[in-house]
Amino acid sequence: MIDTRMRDWLLDSDPALRWQVERDLLGADEDTWQATRAAVATEGFGRDLLARQDPDGQWAGGPFFPADFSWEGEQPWTATTWALKDLREWGIDAEVLAGTAEKLAPVRWEFKDLLYWGGEVDVCINAWTLSNGLWLGADVDGIAQWFLDHQLDDGGWNCEWVEGSTRSSFHSTLNALGALLDYQQRTGDVTRVAQARAAGEEYLLKRDLYRRLSTGEPFSMNAFSLAHPRRWHYSILAAADYFRDAAFTDGTRPDPRLADAIERIRDQRQADGTWLQGHRLAGDVWFHVDVPAGEPSKWVTLQALRVLDWWDAANPPGAADTADAATPS
Repeated sequence: MIDTRMRDWLLDSDPALRWQVERDLLGADEDTWQATRAAVATEGFGRDLLARQDPDGQWAGGPFFPADFSWEGEQPWTATTWALKDLREWGIDAEVLAGTAEKLAPVRWEFKDLLYWGGEVDVCINAWTLSNGLWLGADVDGIAQWFLDHQLDDGGWNCEWVEGSTRSSFHSTLNALGALLDYQQRTGDVTRVAQARAAGEEYLLKRDLYRRLSTGEPFSMNAFSLAHPRRWHYSILAAADYFRDAAFTDGTRPDPRLADAIERIRDQRQADGTWLQGHRLAGDVWFHVDVPAGEPSKWVTLQALRVLDWWDAANPPGAADTADAATPS
């Protein structure tokens, strides 16, 4: 539970965030949070990003990079795939974008001139394209199969597979898992993706969400930088939020191997109950949706609180001691 001050602070926000606070933290009835969610299309971030869509269905004139990108400098976050990812994650109803899937059908990726809904060769790009296509009603079944065909022997995925990499990446694996979970949720086809999801989840869990299997050390200290929007970057919070969503979908309890990462998330809570923005990625944006690095972040606080609520509900204080006391010696 959160106190009145925290509740009011979180609710004083864009509807893209507010409906998730109502649903995930306040236990509001569905009519309430769905009404807030519907407002995303006509207010704030959602309205402003929808207004920037081009007549041909794209944003910034390109599928992954803006049409005028010079291929120098930082990755911009304004092109079509990024815009769709944001709108989907903010909760926009697909009907608001009716006709977009059809408009994007002839669009071709910057890489090898591949058709947009056929996917690319990059794991992360294909993850967002699968989720975006499922949301908009495009035929992206081939991308779903692509993930099954390109899973590596260690259970995960790596965007560098095309360069010959045979070891998985935390970043790529989490993004792939998110897309496969989305596939399961939107199609109801559990069987097709169950094995791939289980192997990918095991890749992360056996590494405590952040450790190198070879040394036990963090693969990168950036994993502990909790930030929004994260784009393609991995963090222990993003991974824990995935496992929360997966557990609700599958009807399972939290895996005990999440404990270390959960406590590292908890440890970043400030005295006032908030979490700080870990970093802000460079690169052009249409507009910022969260605070600069070092300031209290409503998005990060929402995600951290719902992860901790989920974990703590399944692991109440003293539960282990009670179980031990009840076990005959």
